[in-house]
Amino acid sequence: MFKGLSESIRFQMLVVTVGGVLLVTKFVAFFLTNSNAILTDALESIINVVAGLFSLYSLVISARPKDENHPYGHGKIEFIASSVEGSLIMVAGGFIIAKSVVNLFQPVALQQLDYGMLLITGSGIVNYATGYLAEQKGRNSNSVVLVAGGRHLKTDAYSTAGILVGLLLIYLTKQMWLDSVVAILFGGFICYTGLKITRSSVAGIMDEADYELLKRIVEVLNANRRNNWIDIHNLRVIKYGAKLHIDCHLTVPWYLTVLEAHDEVDALSKLVRENIDPGIELFIHTDPCVELSCTVCEKHNCTSRRVDFRQRVEWEFDKVIADKKHGLQ
Repeated sequence: MFKGLSESIRFQMLVVTVGGVLLVTKFVAFFLTNSNAILTDALESIINVVAGLFSLYSLVISARPKDENHPYGHGKIEFIASSVEGSLIMVAGGFIIAKSVVNLFQPVALQQLDYGMLLITGSGIVNYATGYLAEQKGRNSNSVVLVAGGRHLKTDAYSTAGILVGLLLIYLTKQMWLDSVVAILFGGFICYTGLKITRSSVAGIMDEADYELLKRIVEVLNANRRNNWIDIHNLRVIKYGAKLHIDCHLTVPWYLTVLEAHDEVDALSKLVRENIDPGIELFIHTDPCVELSCTVCEKHNCTSRRVDFRQRVEWEFDKVIADKKHGLQ
C-alpha cells in the first residue's frame, strides 16, 4: 500500500514539473499575441501549478501511518486539497471573465496569432496526456487528489481546444472582439469545472455515500453468499483519501461459537478485498439470527429452525444499506 502511495507522490511531482513548463509556454504565447483567450489558458496553468503543489503536500501527509491522534490515518487531507483546487479554479475563471468584459469595451490589438496558436496547441496535447495518466493512476490507487487533478488537466486541454477554434476564427475574420467573447465563454466553463471539483470534495469531507461503490460491493456479496450469511445490513463505506473503510452487520446463526462466527467474518472480509480493493479496512459486527430470519434462511440442515423457510431474498442495494435484518412477515 505504501508503495502505491509513494508512486502517487512521484507521479504528482511529474505533474507539477510538467505544469511549470506549460505555464511558461502559455505566458510566452500571451506576450507574443496579447490575446485574452490565451491569457485564460495561462492563468489556469498558474492554478494547475499551485494546486499541484498543494496536492503533492496532501499526498505526502496522507501517506503517513495511523497514529493516536489520527486512528483512521491522514487521508482526509486529500479532500481538502481537492476543494482548494476547485476554489482556485473558480477564482481564476472569475478573473478571466471580468478582464474579458472590460476588454470588450476597451479592445487591445492582437499580434502573431500564428505563433501563439502553435504554442497553445502543443501545451494542450501535453496537458491532456498528463491529465489522462493522472486520472488513471488515481483510479488505480483510489487517490481523490490524482483523479481531481487529472480531470482538471483534461478540462484544461478541452478549454485549450475551444480557445484554438476561437483564435482560428479571429485569425481568419480579423474580428478582434471575438477574443474577449471566447475568453468569457471558457471562463464560465472553468468556473463550472471548479464548482464540480469543490462539490465532489465537500461530499468526501461530509462522508456522502458513494452509491456506485456500494452497489459494486452488494453485487459481489450477493453473488458469493454462504449458508451461514443469513443477511447483511447497515452497510456503509467511508473514504479517507485512498483508504476505504467499510462497516456492516452480518447476521449468522445464533448458535455459532465465537470462533465460528469469526471465521465467517474473515471469509466475508477476504471476499471484499479480493473483488473490490485489497487495502480495504472492514469492521463487521455479527448479529444473531431471530425468528424472522428463518423465513429467508437457506440453511436447510438447521436443527434450531423455528419457522419454515419461505423464499430466498436477494441482497438488494436498498435492503443492505438499511439498518434492519432481512425477513418476511
